[in-house]
Amino acid sequence: MADQLDELASIIAEKALQRMRGPDFARIGREEPTCSTPAPRAVTPAETPKECNTEGCAPCEEYQLCSARELYGIGTARLSPLALRTSRDLAPYIDHTLLKPEATRDDLVKLCDEARKYGFATVCVNSSNVGLCSRLLQGSSVTAIAVVGFPLGAGTTSAKVFETREAIRAGAGEIDMVINIGQLKARNYGFVECDIREVVQAAKPKPVKVILETGALTRDEKVIACALAKAAGAAFVKTSTGFGPGGATAEDIALMRGVVGDDVGVKASGGVRTTADAQKMVEAGANRLGASASVAIVTGLQPVAAGAGKY
Repeated sequence: MADQLDELASIIAEKALQRMRGPDFARIGREEPTCSTPAPRAVTPAETPKECNTEGCAPCEEYQLCSARELYGIGTARLSPLALRTSRDLAPYIDHTLLKPEATRDDLVKLCDEARKYGFATVCVNSSNVGLCSRLLQGSSVTAIAVVGFPLGAGTTSAKVFETREAIRAGAGEIDMVINIGQLKARNYGFVECDIREVVQAAKPKPVKVILETGALTRDEKVIACALAKAAGAAFVKTSTGFGPGGATAEDIALMRGVVGDDVGVKASGGVRTTADAQKMVEAGANRLGASASVAIVTGLQPVAAGAGKY
């Protein structure tokens, strides 16, 4: 079974590379490998945003923001960059992030307060902190999400699955997992695909983002990783942990969007610290942004000095 899975995953990866070199690569990763858990059913994103319940909402200033939040709640739909009239329009794209190991309770309270105030999509924290953030955000439209296998991705699949289940039990609405970079580089594609799929199944129905750590990968490895993540049922592919080499680039975002098409999200994270950075990523194809400088991005102010990691 393991040999068959690895062979099938290798075929998926090879087809991804072939299609990226050809004229049509929008449907990469449709093939379904065999794994210990069944492939998840594809979810069709909403075609139109949900309008506010308030009568006469459409003409108001907040209408576009409300519509944007509904789309991002699905996890895959994408807005046109033309919708970004001001820096504040970036708020529903942003996962407001605090992943430094020395984060205190006061830091987390501040994070959640800022997310409520500015209308960020989520707060992204370590799994041990997601329970607190989930409680702090009750009654708001902001979701608490947890990272899994962070920041190396080198743990066992069973450990990632356990952490995923614990994070969701504590209130996580989304999971950001780190791919097994060593296995990807060793071309053990069956392992990588099944590692992702097991986490996707453990998180179900919550969406899973797969962190590729693009700064450590070649172009071909980025293509293969995106194809495997899509085949495994991930809702998003994501550039970086913010703790590894490099960070998000517009070139990588465009490449990732080209591989996964429009039915999987793309998250830019790592080094997104200004309004200009954020707009560049959205224009390249990102529909979620991971940032610790979120307030600076939406207000246009200079970001404060970064702590641990490059978010």
